[in-house]
Amino acid sequence: MERDLTRFLGIGFLGYLFWYVAYQYFLKDQTMMDEYLIHSMVVSAESVLRWLGYGLYEINTTELRWQIGIADSLGMLQIGAPCDGLVLFALFAVFILAFPGPARRKLWFIPAGIGLIHLANLVRVVSLVIIQFNRPESLKFNHDYTWTVLIYAFIFWLWYLWAVRFSQVKLESE
Repeated sequence: MERDLTRFLGIGFLGYLFWYVAYQYFLKDQTMMDEYLIHSMVVSAESVLRWLGYGLYEINTTELRWQIGIADSLGMLQIGAPCDGLVLFALFAVFILAFPGPARRKLWFIPAGIGLIHLANLVRVVSLVIIQFNRPESLKFNHDYTWTVLIYAFIFWLWYLWAVRFSQVKLESE
């Protein structure tokens, strides 16, 4: 058990360190990964909001967008790199890779989990845009606290699901 914990912590630490270095010194400045992810989030959120019947601020540009807002609201919501979910995808994947379990299951669980985290983040963005429209005074609280707790709780649930259902690891309490 102690060896497994040391292995998990070692792989987790090295995996996160690798991600951090790759992101800070290559991906963030040398690619447009964050920009494309944010643009995708804006376009998807706009589709959901239109489906829900909201009119949106129209931004006429061919460039990648990072703002979204409901027409006649007090402002637009800006999505920055820390809120695009990319770091959460990496944390999720590193945990699954570090935790024991069959590689063939990790090959589908990691992309499925990342997709679900992205979907949860889309729900977050849509709800924050609606909050900005209906109750702008509560936007900061919901952004900083409500959704932070909900998103991290969701990721912890996915990790738990991996550990007890899909990893096929026999836990000592069993």
